[in-house]
Amino acid sequence: MPLKSYRPLTPVLRYKTSIDYSLLTTDSPYKPLCVAKKRMGGRNADGHMTVRHRGGGSKKYYRIIDFKRNKRDIAGVVETIEYDPNRTCFIALVKYIDGERRYILATTNMKVGMKVSAGETTEIAEGNCMPLVNIPSGTMVHNVELKEGKGGQIVRSAGAYAQIVARENNMVQLRLPSGEIRNVRERCVATIGQVSNIEHMNVVLGSAGRKRWLGIRPHVRGVAMNPVDHPMGGGEAKSKGGNHPMSPWAQKAKGLKTRTKKNLTSKYIISRRTK
Repeated sequence: MPLKSYRPLTPVLRYKTSIDYSLLTTDSPYKPLCVAKKRMGGRNADGHMTVRHRGGGSKKYYRIIDFKRNKRDIAGVVETIEYDPNRTCFIALVKYIDGERRYILATTNMKVGMKVSAGETTEIAEGNCMPLVNIPSGTMVHNVELKEGKGGQIVRSAGAYAQIVARENNMVQLRLPSGEIRNVRERCVATIGQVSNIEHMNVVLGSAGRKRWLGIRPHVRGVAMNPVDHPMGGGEAKSKGGNHPMSPWAQKAKGLKTRTKKNLTSKYIISRRTK
């Protein structure tokens, strides 16, 4: 889907870009699959702030997405391609032959009227879901399970895809979007194709207000603070703080490995994204 640019009538419009939503087929979601979503403002159940720079933003309804694709061997037809404010990619409303409707992640070439299905014997086609053991090497997949029956957990954002590299010992090797090569059990399911909205990463917001609509509040640089507020703060003039870039709690921000060494899934990682 191409990017939309604007005539430079104002300084904001000079650089502002947005997604051209002309390929979307409806403006209103399917209400039975929508639930109310409470804005937490970056705070947990105790009211303590756990994520900074969150708050405000437009009101959203959460669309219930079928990440499990557990409606096996039942054909469905794509009814609509829709915008989802809760994720970077688009979603598709699928109507199955038994009358049930479900939302799934839309792929790049998905169109209204396209047939999709899930199961062991389904054909190798974009939008179809099946176990990794049945998918040929070199195929692009997304919405990949890490535990059988839990539903897709990785490769779900706009433009993302993983590629099947090899098979060995009941495992399938996937090259993830980060460059990491990882083992996944061959009975875990994945959906064929690349996630829609490839141009999302190239969008230039162009204004502070547009950022606030997304629920993102201003971010203040550490070097602009006082020493009491940040390890990099203070100084009589502009300075870089004399320290390695770090968080307000003195955790280094570049190069510090934060992955737990006792993590049981480390054995599945064949090649890390950073050498």
